[in-house]
Amino acid sequence: MSKKNKVLLAILADTLGERLVCSSDALREVTIEILSNDLLSIMRLLKETETLQFHQLIDISAVDYLDYGKGDWQTHSASSDGFSRGVGSTRLSDNTEDSRRFCVVYHLLSVEHNFRLRVKCYLSEQSPRLDSVAGIWAVADWYEREAFDLFGILFDNHPDLRRILTDYGFIGHPFRKDFPLEGYVEVRYDPEKGRVVNQPVSIEPRTLVPKVIREEDWLHSSKPQSEVEDA
Repeated sequence: MSKKNKVLLAILADTLGERLVCSSDALREVTIEILSNDLLSIMRLLKETETLQFHQLIDISAVDYLDYGKGDWQTHSASSDGFSRGVGSTRLSDNTEDSRRFCVVYHLLSVEHNFRLRVKCYLSEQSPRLDSVAGIWAVADWYEREAFDLFGILFDNHPDLRRILTDYGFIGHPFRKDFPLEGYVEVRYDPEKGRVVNQPVSIEPRTLVPKVIREEDWLHSSKPQSEVEDA
């Protein structure tokens, strides 16, 4: 662990106290996890505390952990006929819980102290909603709209929460792992009606690209930091 990261982790522990669910320096990047109910108060502290001053929000991203650790192809071993086909699924781990299906990830930068920080906040499958931080960082406006459009995560008190990438009338959220790659409808020209019509998609779902689970990534993402350091 670098000296700068040690200093940052110490400041975060002192500033957030018991509201800090966990923290780590995995892959030399400081990451903390907080509860959704504490999001706004903690984000204001991260921005306004003199020893932190995270005045810049670099990005907001989201993760769907529905199929985390689940492989459609057997890629760890291959026979003389090559890799197996995606005809079934094998769950390598059962770490996904309904209360932690979605995760909203904030990337912050402190120009004053040259600190970088990743903040993770997990959301339940039944109610994926979170307070908007657009009142703290105005740039969060479009980032949150993107997470809403692609993942279906709702941001309370957002100034204008609507789709930003998909078309008007689009049904579903493309980056959810329960959304089919082929979509739900397809468009074709009907010569009898003389116009373009929508119809249920006729493409048969099939896995064409293997999901490769790299052992080093699996190690860091599935174990507590203390176990990773001991491994």
